[in-house]
Amino acid sequence: MKIVIAPDSFKGSVTAKEAALSIEKGIKNTFSEAETVLIPLADGGEGTMENLVSATNGHKIARVVTGPLGKSVEAHFGVLGDNATCIIEMASASGLDLIVPEERDPLRATTYGTGELIKHALDDGYRNFVLAIGGSATNDGGVGMLQALGLEVIDETGKEIGFGGGELKHIDKISTEHFDQRIQESQFLIASDVENPLVGTNGASHVFGPQKGATEEMVLELDKNLIHWANLVETEKNIRLHELPGAGAAGGIGGAFQAFFPSKMERGIDVVINYTKLEEKLQGANLVVTGEGQVDFQTAFGKTPMGVAQMAKEQNIPTIILAGSIGENIQTLYKYGVIGVHSIINRPMSLEQAMEEADHLLEHAAEQVCRTYFL
Repeated sequence: MKIVIAPDSFKGSVTAKEAALSIEKGIKNTFSEAETVLIPLADGGEGTMENLVSATNGHKIARVVTGPLGKSVEAHFGVLGDNATCIIEMASASGLDLIVPEERDPLRATTYGTGELIKHALDDGYRNFVLAIGGSATNDGGVGMLQALGLEVIDETGKEIGFGGGELKHIDKISTEHFDQRIQESQFLIASDVENPLVGTNGASHVFGPQKGATEEMVLELDKNLIHWANLVETEKNIRLHELPGAGAAGGIGGAFQAFFPSKMERGIDVVINYTKLEEKLQGANLVVTGEGQVDFQTAFGKTPMGVAQMAKEQNIPTIILAGSIGENIQTLYKYGVIGVHSIINRPMSLEQAMEEADHLLEHAAEQVCRTYFL
């Protein structure tokens, strides 16, 4: 029997690799002779760089950059095994997890450090990029990133605006005169499962602002500021970001890439699946086990378990999902090759306890699933 184990991380608890190892233990408890293939995955958010570097035998490079609230942080970019492709995970430099909850403030948070990471990679000679843009703390439309790469964003007094989404209303003009010319010599693949437009009720501020610390009043201000920014971009670049699908990703940085970079956007899980060669590794498998912390109706919109199940279905391989918690309307997953969604929680416990014991819970759940389905 061949079983492919391809989970995402269980956020705040175990990495994708740790989850895969725990699931493998459970399977081996039942089928000691089974062939197991471990493929830790991500969908464009945190962990994407680590997984792709590991899957391709690449390496990471550390750089000190500007964090989301202006303080210096150590961030990393990855170099894949081809030694030509650079992967940058936005969360490493501008991520929500870099800020304690009580200090989260999208009016101040900046993507400047992400731009610095890109600049460091350009300085090192890389011209082929994968950008994983999940997990951001920002709502600045990618303006900070653009400033780090030489875009001049000027207020009425002729000075550069400051950091954060709250500053966008002060922009009087933008100039690409000193924008890093090496960007046009490069290719950027943007890994994101977000199709939201830049502005409006389905835009970056309204949909994602609250989880980044925005109050109702701040959401309205941020959205108004992004409209102002989008108007300027339309005048300068003749590209209308307002309703453009994907422009609202990561607080609007998706729009910045579409307007100023030679780029294309793909579903994050598809990018990871491609680089990890999941399709090839599925061949001859009897079962796929995947999972992540929360599984609900949103899982069908490009999350890791969905991408895995879709590819497994093409080869008529059934998929089982293990979840930390199960939300509403998971039935939609069954038409994509999922044969079961199972919670790893086996008794009453607090969230904190579940997170602490996730490795053991995953092992136990994987064993029980195998016994249920195959013994």
